[in-house]
Amino acid sequence: MHVAQINILPSPQGLTAEEVFKLWPSMADIPEAAASSGIRMSFIQAAGHTEQMTRQGIDYHFNDVSSLKAVIDRGHRFARLLNDIKADVLHVHGLGFPQDVFAIAHHLPQLPILFQDHADHVPRWWRRLHWRRWYRCAAGVAFTAADMAGPFMDAGVFAPSTPLFEVPESSSRFTLGDHHGARADTGLYGDPCIVWVGHLTPGKDPLTMLDGVARAASQRPGLQLWCAFGTSPLMDDVKRRIASDLRLHGRVHLLGNVPHARVERLMQAADVFVSASLSESCGYALLEAMACGALPVVTDIPAFRTLTGGGRIGELYPCGDPVKLAEALLRASHSRPKRAHIRAHFDEALSFHAVGRKWAGAYEHVLQHRGGIR
Repeated sequence: MHVAQINILPSPQGLTAEEVFKLWPSMADIPEAAASSGIRMSFIQAAGHTEQMTRQGIDYHFNDVSSLKAVIDRGHRFARLLNDIKADVLHVHGLGFPQDVFAIAHHLPQLPILFQDHADHVPRWWRRLHWRRWYRCAAGVAFTAADMAGPFMDAGVFAPSTPLFEVPESSSRFTLGDHHGARADTGLYGDPCIVWVGHLTPGKDPLTMLDGVARAASQRPGLQLWCAFGTSPLMDDVKRRIASDLRLHGRVHLLGNVPHARVERLMQAADVFVSASLSESCGYALLEAMACGALPVVTDIPAFRTLTGGGRIGELYPCGDPVKLAEALLRASHSRPKRAHIRAHFDEALSFHAVGRKWAGAYEHVLQHRGGIR
């Protein structure tokens, strides 16, 4: 089987292929995960230049479509390349370019097309009629959690008969590492030692997280919280919240933006990973935490529910509920599974090989139900 993945969002102008890989690591991670199951993979990237390269056994085609303004023309260009490389299945990244994909399907009507969600949103009501027609070409749609398809189904974007596949958006290359060595290396401490990795934004809800930590600290005086974050529009609110509560004084450490390699050491040093996210398409920080053996205490949202095996690994609590968060943190503090147990769950359900097996099953399904291998 030969599967071609395509990203129709053009790569930034002026960047070389290697620079694009650094900017978009999932451009390598996701096809490499699928290839780990023995599937031949190619990747097509819309770009402002033409370039071809092979990386980790995967052929990458940077296709210059910058001069093609009409959707039908871009569709013809992509379809011609797909025909030339004799792809058996097309895996489309993102749900935001259905018209372009419909144009590809116009030229290759027998090619099974599988879409993958990447934090996409349901279109506005006045666009839905067009989207319904364009998505008739979908042989299947993949989400991290099948429940995440609900808004699209309710809006009638996908036909009720459209197959849905539950595949984590990506995986993580972080390792279990040496817990005590990571503590010494990072200077992290605490009983429990809790790590937060996420932006200080309303969608990540850091204020609920701080409220929950403050409540839990009343019963766990050794608790320490370490926060790594990128953007921080709520920084002033976070600092005011910390300053206003003696339970948080000297307990919350704002680390700011740290290099990705440093995040791995933070996760290896942590006992608990905490998140208060209101929604996620996947939850990369959660994947990274479990790869490192940190116990997740996270909101009960579809993506997190799926990644934790329905809450079998770690604790789930309702969004925006600091009381339930505190209870979850206390339960996590009292009964901590071995880090190797958390990593075993990651290896079985969330590793690159595990994700690759899920993609292989999805590709086989759409291929069997739409055409066949050339």
